[in-house]
Amino acid sequence: MHPDQISATRTATPAVTEPPDPGITSAGPDASALIDVVIAERTDLAEDVMGLALHRKDGGPLPRWDAGSHIDLIFPTPTLGTLTRQYSLCGDPSDDREWQVAVLGDLHGRGGSRYLYDHLEVGAVLQARGPRNHFPFAAAEEYLFLAGGIGITPIRPMVAAAAAAGTRWQLHYAGRKRSRMAFAADFVAAHPGNVHITAEDEHGFPDLRSILGGATRNTAVYSCGPAPMLDAVVSTCQELGLPTPHLERFTADQPDPGTFQDKPVEVEFRQMGVTRTVAENESILDVAEELGSPIFGSCREGICGTCETRVLEGAPEHRDSLLSDERRANHMLICVSRALSPRLVLDA
Repeated sequence: MHPDQISATRTATPAVTEPPDPGITSAGPDASALIDVVIAERTDLAEDVMGLALHRKDGGPLPRWDAGSHIDLIFPTPTLGTLTRQYSLCGDPSDDREWQVAVLGDLHGRGGSRYLYDHLEVGAVLQARGPRNHFPFAAAEEYLFLAGGIGITPIRPMVAAAAAAGTRWQLHYAGRKRSRMAFAADFVAAHPGNVHITAEDEHGFPDLRSILGGATRNTAVYSCGPAPMLDAVVSTCQELGLPTPHLERFTADQPDPGTFQDKPVEVEFRQMGVTRTVAENESILDVAEELGSPIFGSCREGICGTCETRVLEGAPEHRDSLLSDERRANHMLICVSRALSPRLVLDA
């Protein structure tokens, strides 16, 4: 998810299910289909955070989803053109009449969510695509949830699911100040013994080493928040000998200068029966779209997963911040990744 993105309220929870294959990406029957949705309700969740209830414009059912899923919202703006932004789903997964998301009016983002926050009211119609899930919630003996700022929102349905299943869990939620921490009061009221709030202006930064020091190899760590926090979570887990944490990133990892060099690569799009040389100033996704491929891109930063494509031949040079090692064995995100081999054959 992008920094613009933040998920919304949850009213009910499913039981915790068996762990999915770590390489599997959950999606609806046709996650690429566009759906017209209407804003049925808008609420204030925190300072600069609004919640939106979305209904299908034609009154029909919406695709089902599970914890960790997100949707694309596509909407026109007068100055930025038509934008696509991702938002987590956090309503009731059993309710196929309503999707709930939340939008942060981020003055420092790319402008899309700020436009939604400032201009869209009840009755406005948007296009939606999805749902997809690159942050799946798997069964575990116990959970440790670490959220920073707007990172609380993808975590929220997981907390609710763990609580409903009677599984042991703890939530550590940090933010700059309480007024900007959506759902903080609700968490504390519902689960006072399991929730730990750290507002920076009151208590400084959370002590990750102390927090993670209470985890074991049977603890599933789920974390979402700013990149420095996630990097610290990963390094601290490594130092303590804990399993790799499950992460949801808002922004793409920034490689060191000179890490990658763009070179022309020959790409065969097997389904279309076309072979093209992708120039150094083009992305593989650009060429696929030019050729009329049904593959679409959203974030174009290697974090949302919408352009994930199966690799039939060749060696990809992975530059994304999303795919697992298992998934990278035969898939790539063609918006940012290129090739180590002079030729790629894609299932596209």
